[in-house]
Amino acid sequence: MKSDIEIARSIELKKIKQVAESIGIPRDEVENYGRYIAKIPEHLIDEEKVKQSNLILVTAITATKAGIGKTTVSIGLALGLNKIGKKAIVALREPSLGPCFGMKGGAAGGGYAQVLPMEKINLHFTGDFHAITSAHNMISALLDNYIYQHQAEGFGLKEIIWRRVLDVNDRSLRSIVTGLGPRANGVTQESGFDITPASEIMAILCLAKDTEDLHRRIENIILGFTYDDKPFTVKDLGVSGAITVLLKEAIHPNLVQTAEGTAAFVHGGPFANIAHGCNSILATKMAMTFGDYVVTEAGFGADLGAEKFYNIKCRRSGLQPKLTVIVATAQGLKMHGGVSLDRINEPDMEGLCEGFGNLDKHIRNLRSFGQSIVVAFNRFANDTDEEVEAIRRHCEENLKVGFAINNAFAQGGAGATDLAKLVVETIEKNPSVPLQYTYEENDPVQQKIEKVACNLYGASVVTYSSASRKVMKLIGQMGITHYPVCIAKTQYSFSADPKIYGAVNNFEFHIKDIVINNGAEMIVAIAGEILRMPGLPKSPQAERIDIVDGKIEGLS
Repeated sequence: MKSDIEIARSIELKKIKQVAESIGIPRDEVENYGRYIAKIPEHLIDEEKVKQSNLILVTAITATKAGIGKTTVSIGLALGLNKIGKKAIVALREPSLGPCFGMKGGAAGGGYAQVLPMEKINLHFTGDFHAITSAHNMISALLDNYIYQHQAEGFGLKEIIWRRVLDVNDRSLRSIVTGLGPRANGVTQESGFDITPASEIMAILCLAKDTEDLHRRIENIILGFTYDDKPFTVKDLGVSGAITVLLKEAIHPNLVQTAEGTAAFVHGGPFANIAHGCNSILATKMAMTFGDYVVTEAGFGADLGAEKFYNIKCRRSGLQPKLTVIVATAQGLKMHGGVSLDRINEPDMEGLCEGFGNLDKHIRNLRSFGQSIVVAFNRFANDTDEEVEAIRRHCEENLKVGFAINNAFAQGGAGATDLAKLVVETIEKNPSVPLQYTYEENDPVQQKIEKVACNLYGASVVTYSSASRKVMKLIGQMGITHYPVCIAKTQYSFSADPKIYGAVNNFEFHIKDIVINNGAEMIVAIAGEILRMPGLPKSPQAERIDIVDGKIEGLS
C-alpha cells in the first residue's frame, strides 16, 4: 500500500471556498490561507443550530506508543457518515511539531482517512501554534522587563510561576537560568520551558467562547506572587490587549478537507496527558453549526481525553455528546494482556482476552458519564479473523455495546459505513443522557482530584507533596475552588506509572505539584513524573524527514 504522504499527494483537492460552500458557509466569509486552507470567522456560529447537531466523541483504550488510531477513526467515521447520506463534519486538534519531529511524524490521520493538505497541517499550517508561542513568550519578556524596570522602586516577585514555551521537544530547556551576564541583561532568575501544547494560552484559546472572552481570560493569567502573597496577573502588567492582538487571527477556526473532499475543522492543540486534550470549543461549535453530525476526538485514552472533554470542555461550553465511540486495536489489547511489546503483532488469543480488562474499565467509566457507547475496532493487516470475532463477542455479549470494524485507513469512507450505520442507529434508538460529571463544581479541589483518581483511574489513595498542599490552600483563599481539575499524568497507564498496563487498581496516586491556570479557569494537578516538556527519542522522526526532488518525505 502507498504511504500516507503518497496517498495525500495522489488526491486532487477542492478549492477551499468550494468546500466551504458545500456545507453552507458563504464565500465572502472565507479567509483563504492559500488555495486549500481557510480561516472561518467566529461570528458564524449559530447556537440554535449547535443544539440541533449530533455531537460524537471518539476516544480510545489506553494507548500504545504507536497510538490506537483515534484520528484515523474520527476522520473515517465522518467519511462513512457522508457516504451513507448524512451531512457530517470532523473537528480535530492541530498537530504539534514536537511529536511530528519526535515520535509520530504527523497527526493528520492515515491512509485514505486523512485531513489535507497533510504536509501543511503537520507543519506550520495557519501559524496558530506560532501565534500562541509568541503570545506566551511575549508575556515572559514583558514580565522580565517589568521586574527589571521597577526593581529600583522596590518591586519584586517572591515567586514567578510563568514559564516559557516552545513547540519543540527539548529536554535541555526544562530548567534554565535567565539574565546572566551584565546588569543590563536583566534580573538573574530561574525559569524553564514547557512545550507549546501545555501553554495556558493554548488552553485559553481552546476554551474561549469569543475574542472578548479571550481578552478577559488573558487578563486573569497569574504570572507570580508578590512578597505579601498577592497574585500578579497579566492585567497588573497592563498588556492583555497586546497579547490578544497577537491571537486575533489564531482564534478563528481553520477549515480544511478530508481525503474525500468533505469539510474538516482543525483548530487548537493541547495534549491530553499534560493539558485538557481537546480542539477548540469554537471549532466544535462551528462544525455543529454547519453539520448534522459532528465527529470530534479527545487525546490519548478515555481516562485522559474523554474525562477532560466531559468534565472541562462540555461543562464550560454546554456541549452534550449524543454518543461516544471508543477505539480498540488487537495490539493494544494484547499489550494490556501482558504480551511483550515485540510480540503484540503476533496471534495470541490468551493475551488478547486478558487485555479486555482495560477496555471494560474504560467503558464502565464512560457509562458513569451517561454515555451510550460504540466500540470501533481499528483493524490491521495482521489481525486474525478469530481475534476479531473474539472481540466482537466480548463487546456485544458481555459488555452489551455495539461493535463495528473500521477499515477507513485502507478503504476511506467505504470502509467505515458499517461503523457509521451503527453510530446513527445508536443515536436514534439510544442516545446518551445528559452528562453526569465526575464531581460537583463546588467540591473542594482535593475532593475533585480524588474522585477522578479513585473513581475513574482506580487509585486506592491519593497523596500530595507539601508544595501541592500549599497551592490547594491558596486556591481556597482565592475563591476559585469551582474550577475543574485537569490531571497531568502518563498516557500509558491508568496509574501514574507508565509501565503498569492493563486495568490496574488499588494503587497510590501521587500529586507532585499543582498549577493554577486562572485564565483557562482550571487547576492542573501534576501526577507522578509526567513532564510538560517532552524529550526526543534516540532516533527521532526528524532523521527521516527530508525534501527529495522538491517533495517532503518522512511525514505520516
